[in-house]
Amino acid sequence: MKALQYRTVGAAPEVVTVPDPEPGPGQVLLKVTAAGVCHSDIAVMSWPAEGFPYELPLTLGHEGVGTVAALGAGVTGLKEGDPVAVYGPWGCGTCANCAQGKENYCLRADELGIRPPGLGAPGSMAEYMIVDDPRHLVPIDGLDPVATVPLTDAGLTPYHAIKRSLPKLVPGSTAVVIGTGGLGHVAIQLLRAMTAARVVALDVTEDKLALARTVGAHEAILSDKEAAAKVRELTGGRGAEAVFDFVGVQPTVETAGAIAAVEGDVTLVGIGGGTLPVGFGATNFEVSVTAPYWGSRGELIEVLDLARAGAVSVHTETYSLDDAPLAYERLHDGKINGRAVILPNG
Repeated sequence: MKALQYRTVGAAPEVVTVPDPEPGPGQVLLKVTAAGVCHSDIAVMSWPAEGFPYELPLTLGHEGVGTVAALGAGVTGLKEGDPVAVYGPWGCGTCANCAQGKENYCLRADELGIRPPGLGAPGSMAEYMIVDDPRHLVPIDGLDPVATVPLTDAGLTPYHAIKRSLPKLVPGSTAVVIGTGGLGHVAIQLLRAMTAARVVALDVTEDKLALARTVGAHEAILSDKEAAAKVRELTGGRGAEAVFDFVGVQPTVETAGAIAAVEGDVTLVGIGGGTLPVGFGATNFEVSVTAPYWGSRGELIEVLDLARAGAVSVHTETYSLDDAPLAYERLHDGKINGRAVILPNG
């Protein structure tokens, strides 16, 4: 079968031919319908050889939707042809966090060498992929695969982040979304669907701000040196009750800290390497700063339910598997407006 692999540190990913996988006991073979392209992959491919955490070659893709192609011995509850989405942050399934569905915070994953697909385990950018356990598959029940696949990360991750701040996003409050690309434009929709807050979007290009307005932002502001002052002005000097930074570079993190209101939340989702000092006087009083990771299995089901209700949709552009390297080039250059989706089987 064909697969998109990261084969050499520092090199571009390549489309190669690899052996067809076969499911072992307890595993599921998935014929991949759609696979999402994510900035996290670019971050992985930018890491230096020293200390690189994964074995190469690595089949990319941590967002996946497909149909069940074969079942390993002992698998029940699924049948061939079932359309499903892959829950990506795999855990051990038995620790205290996994028992709550919070496999994104599995207590034993590192110890046991458990890796997510595309981030250590073979991923979804292939004609077929192995899913380690049927609990990591969620029925999509009639949802469009292309529209659904980004929700497994670009929907789940902001949903998980926003749920934590819901008690603060009451009528009269303000939520700021920094970075309105793949995850950010979904976050805007989630905030509009789940809260009464005024939603303010920040980004560096007018194209991204236009997308933000299209999906529901009340205000859209260029993310520059004046952005914090503009948000302060919009809020009468109070600042935002919740700030979600989907970029995470130092300038955006500093902006996030500068616009958080007293008792506000700063949530750093982007993995750009920026840090925000925490201490008396470093931010407004009692500001909470957190850096979440993905979301729980139950939250993925909730995100898909929101999609069924028409509350959230993802702006996508599609590519063949052969054109997947081009999709990564365009993402790296900031030319993807929304989310790129690979169609491994056409």
